[in-house]
Amino acid sequence: MVRQLGELENEVMTRVWQWNRPVTVREVLEDLLRERELAYTTVMTVMDKLFQKGWLRREQEGRAFRYEPVSSREAYTAALMNDAWATSDNPAAALVHFFGMMSPEQQDALRDALRVAAPPPVEQSDEQVTELATELTGELSGGEPPGDIGSPADPGAR
Repeated sequence: MVRQLGELENEVMTRVWQWNRPVTVREVLEDLLRERELAYTTVMTVMDKLFQKGWLRREQEGRAFRYEPVSSREAYTAALMNDAWATSDNPAAALVHFFGMMSPEQQDALRDALRVAAPPPVEQSDEQVTELATELTGELSGGEPPGDIGSPADPGAR
């Protein structure tokens, strides 16, 4: 199970992922200091912990280490999504509700990703896939669109 990064861990990893090159504690610290006050030892400890947890690899260069990510931000995000999905008692229903929360741009990105990862069988047209998705949405959400769910405090709210 992938643990979500803490606030400072995320800030450090964001820089390491964005820069896409080996970095030193000093470089990360200098960038973080633009937004908040931190000690060198704090950033060094966080980066060492990220190394120990397997998020970063490092090579010694003189007296300092250069750190780089073990995997991409996209791989981290996918692992978090997979873990969250795996906790559901009804993964298909969870996906339907998740898809219902997506913006049109996110839905387009999902379609593109599905074409790359697992092209649909040749014998199924886009219309057939859309029909199947519509049927599945109705079955899993009791006939309501996945984004049309009342709040727990007011079950009748729409």
